[in-house]
Parts: sequence; C-alpha cells; structure tokens
Amino acid sequence: MEHLAAAVANLLRDLGDATVDRFLARWPEPALPVRPVEPSSLPVLRSLAPACAEGPPAAAPVLARLLALAPALAWRQTYGATEAPPGFLDRYGWTELIGLRGPVPATQLAVGFLLLGPHTTYPPHRHAAEEIYLPFAPASWQRGAEPWRDRPAGSPIHHAPWQRHGMRTAGSPLLALYLWCGGELAARSRFG
Repeated sequence: MEHLAAAVANLLRDLGDATVDRFLARWPEPALPVRPVEPSSLPVLRSLAPACAEGPPAAAPVLARLLALAPALAWRQTYGATEAPPGFLDRYGWTELIGLRGPVPATQLAVGFLLLGPHTTYPPHRHAAEEIYLPFAPASWQRGAEPWRDRPAGSPIHHAPWQRHGMRTAGSPLLALYLWCGGELAARSRFG
C-alpha cells in the first residue's frame, strides 16, 4: 500500500499543477503505519483490468500497483439501490487509499480511485470537500450548468466545494484518481 501511495504522489508531483500541489501539501507522512482494511469487491471490478490497460504511460507504475492490490482493497459505493439510477450500482465503485477509511491514515486529505464501467453516467452530484480528479482514460465531464465536455486522460479536473459535477463514459471504462480536502472527508456526496 505504501508503494502505491508513493507512486500516486510521484505521479501528482510530476503534473506541475498549482492546485494539485496545494493538495499535495496535505499528504501524510510516509512513516505512518498502514492500517488493516476489510477487503470487499463490487461488480464494477470486472472493468478494472481494461481500464488500467488504457491508462497513459506516465500512470503505468500507479496502475500496475493498483491492479495487483485491488483484491486487498475495500471497494465501496456511496449510494443505495433506492437512490441510484437503475443499473448504476453494477457499473460504479470507489476505493480509498489515503484518508479516514483507507489503509494509509490521513485526516486532512482523502485519495482514492473511482471506477465507472462502459456506457455509464454518474449523475450530477455535489459534496462539501474540494476535489481533484485525474482521469486515466478519456471521458465526458460536466460542471455546474456547463455542457458535457470531453476531457483527455491525464488532465486534472477541479471541483470547488459543493460544485455540481458529473461524468459519463462511452464504450470504455473510466478509472480516475480522486483527491478530496476540506469539508467532512467522510461525508456522502448528494445527487442533484
């Protein structure tokens, strides 16, 4: 887990993005002990290997480690069956690597991976935490009332606290690194 966290930090530092650097300032000390997490799986994990195979070369160290460690991670969903659109939960999941619930403890930052299957729309949602996504594959993203826009792999996407945003995939899955800071890091996102 520590090697995956270090690979993620290196990838983010190499971006040279001022907003990403502000999040990196909250990165936990590498000497912190890793805590055990109860592994869990989700149907969307069938899309993980194809998503990792499509990742950009700069992300290869992160993607290889994530693929190897995926069975040992706690894959979760924020929403229940009555809240989510039909079929969404079969094609959606996330895992936290660093934060309040992840194997690498941190109180000021949450870092993890979002996985969406092909032909999936993650409906517009919002949350208290400020957020950055780093997609490892192209996908369409929407922010506020703006139209959907195609975003390339490796392009950081920033969302302010409570800013409405959504994403959707076409024929390929989406794997994206996420970083949260500020607000309640364990608070749920809300549709709408």
